[in-house]
Amino acid sequence: MLWFETRLSKSGVISCNSCHELAAGGTDNIQTSLGHGWQKGPRNSPTVFNSVFNTAQFWDGRAVDLRAQAAGPIQAAVEMDSTQDFVVAVLSSIPDYRERFAKAFPGEATPLTFENVTKAIEVFEATLITPNSPFDRFLAGDDTALSAAQRRGLRAFMDAGCGGCHSGSNFGGQDYFPFGVVERPGSDILPPDDKGRFAVTHTASDEYVFRAPPLRNVRLTAPYFHSGRVWDLTQAVQIMGTSQLGSEIGADDAQAIVDFLGSLDGDRPTIVLPALPPSTAETPRPSAAILPTPAQ
Repeated sequence: MLWFETRLSKSGVISCNSCHELAAGGTDNIQTSLGHGWQKGPRNSPTVFNSVFNTAQFWDGRAVDLRAQAAGPIQAAVEMDSTQDFVVAVLSSIPDYRERFAKAFPGEATPLTFENVTKAIEVFEATLITPNSPFDRFLAGDDTALSAAQRRGLRAFMDAGCGGCHSGSNFGGQDYFPFGVVERPGSDILPPDDKGRFAVTHTASDEYVFRAPPLRNVRLTAPYFHSGRVWDLTQAVQIMGTSQLGSEIGADDAQAIVDFLGSLDGDRPTIVLPALPPSTAETPRPSAAILPTPAQ
């Protein structure tokens, strides 16, 4: 319910699902998300599917887990622009939410807290996994799970060295690497003012370092990279070859790798759209700041 609850935002129109659309690839499929007052976020929205398997959250790893991640967008001025007190006031004003928090957190003197809001979102996000991909079935011993093209792509993926960064159960999300290990991309792909993990660690060696994105369901999550400036997955593969591996990945091998990446599409969970309870006379009213400024 909280995942789809727009009243957590200051405007009353933005929810977690706004930027992480569960009917799509767990992201919003635009370059950077639109937030409060039609502001554009600084980075591409990562997929929420399988995010529980990542070593940390956000492109720069500034959130250690999903609970910390859930707290960020709610309070970010460029996203939901809300506050902890506002969230608690909204939910506390609605009897159905008070009852549900009491059941979900029994024995607590004050079950409806902002910490419990983020905890509830965290445990929901942990259910958003996509198992049973063709590659999973292949690893489990089904020799027919991959097509001939996908098998060729798997070999090209491994031979090129892609597995060096995109490894583990989530094919990435486990470590940080400079964008441009060998050759830094131009400003059309790598914005010079976004120095990545450096903003978290303030360590010079972390300039333009980002968490390797996981590759499960990657065909569903265009556009690509933290800047969201590449829409074609084949092009993204070739950019990775040049910038990270120092090798040109030809068109045929790039297409083969894309074919293999298609084998990482798993079964998305069935989500039942919740019926949200109505506001009451005590529910804080949303801000109209999300509306565009009328033309003069």
